Amino acid sequence: MSADRYSNPLTERYASPEMSYVFSPAFKFGTWRRLWLALAEAEKELGLDIPDEAISALKNQLDTVDLKRAAELERQLRHDVMAHVHHLGEQAPEARAIIHLGATSAFVGDNTDLIQHREALKLTRKRLINAVAALAEFAREHRSLATLGFTHFQPAQPTTVGKRATLWIQDLLLDLEEIEFRLDTLRFRGVRGTTGTQASFLDLFEGDGEKVERLNRLVAAKMGFEKVYGVTGQTYTRKTDYACLATLAGVAQSASKFANDVRLLSHLKEVEEPFEEHQIGSSAMPYKRNPMRSERIGALARHVIALTIDPAFTAASQWFERTLDDSANKRIAVPEAYLATDSILLILHNVASGMVVYPEMIRRHLMEELPFMATENLMMRAVKRGGDRQDLHERVRVHSIEAGREVKQHGRPNDLMDRIAADPSFGVTRAELEEDLRPELYVGRAPEQVDEFLEEWVRPALERYAGEMVTEAPALHV
Repeated sequence: MSADRYSNPLTERYASPEMSYVFSPAFKFGTWRRLWLALAEAEKELGLDIPDEAISALKNQLDTVDLKRAAELERQLRHDVMAHVHHLGEQAPEARAIIHLGATSAFVGDNTDLIQHREALKLTRKRLINAVAALAEFAREHRSLATLGFTHFQPAQPTTVGKRATLWIQDLLLDLEEIEFRLDTLRFRGVRGTTGTQASFLDLFEGDGEKVERLNRLVAAKMGFEKVYGVTGQTYTRKTDYACLATLAGVAQSASKFANDVRLLSHLKEVEEPFEEHQIGSSAMPYKRNPMRSERIGALARHVIALTIDPAFTAASQWFERTLDDSANKRIAVPEAYLATDSILLILHNVASGMVVYPEMIRRHLMEELPFMATENLMMRAVKRGGDRQDLHERVRVHSIEAGREVKQHGRPNDLMDRIAADPSFGVTRAELEEDLRPELYVGRAPEQVDEFLEEWVRPALERYAGEMVTEAPALHV
């Protein structure tokens, strides 16, 4: 880090070294050289007179980029790709005559962008599946712990802590499906030429169009792609960048929803994110335990979601076969979207692996509201004993209003059950009412839903990517 130059917090504080590497100069320019090697090998295999010495020279220089020398050449030539063509020619003189043969800058630039998408999506998938695994353990552990449900952030029918966690997981599994779809449909730009017509390659192969298309497929295969675009201009369609970033925005939405719930639960003192032994919550208020990790998820998620606008405008603004107003924008927007998403999922995994649950506080909040929710059961029991349902409904309404007034205006405990026990219309004792106030009576099939969801949806996903699982939660940089 330079003390007198701006440094990106995504690489300095939040994202992993693995994701940073995918968008590093070493990966980018190393991939350029591998593309030039694949092109030369394929051209030779299809009959062009390319010496073995040239191929060997390229292989020996795949990871020897001198960034300082390349920068010197770019200042002279004012062209980044040609600077690296010249630089590689200096290092591999045996191959100088055939480097970049028939290609335009987009051959290395665009195909490398697509390879970066592929590798970054794979790493995002790994982060995502590990976050799902951590949340699945949390859901399993708390499958039957009854808690107050909320709609509109107002007390509603009870659920369980584990069932709530399955809602977080389901969103992430939908994101996993999106990532799988993106990887399955990601295509290679291939060998296309300056406007996508392959004219230069047709000339190289003396009009043999079949060989040109074989060249296109062969280079794609050498770079690990089964699919290529049906047609391109000079560049692959910029809708691909938008589609990939929209998928990342979906991950950000899911993570932000989870983080917001954790923040609200932290306020309620029911569930907290991990808090380390020497962690400081506030510089002025030493007692505070701020949910700073969840807040960071929300902050980074906002950035990822906002970044989708960039490739949307870029795709909409391209002219004919290509214009260069995409380049500066995508150099910023695409890497930052992946780096921020990587950061989000690392934090989510960290939080999900160490969430602290406070059952007594959860029970306290639930029992404060449960009397209101139990009234329907009480009415049905009283009707079976001969009571009038409409009269009983009115009695419950009146008692509920009075009990609510005691709670809201005077801060007193909810005395609804005492009021009903004292009302002869219901014919029940306080002891009988206590039997109706067992939380497990009001969570429906929530525990079973957790079991079924984990078995039918989560387990297959975890097994599918068992090789990408890590043994412990990631430590955060800061």
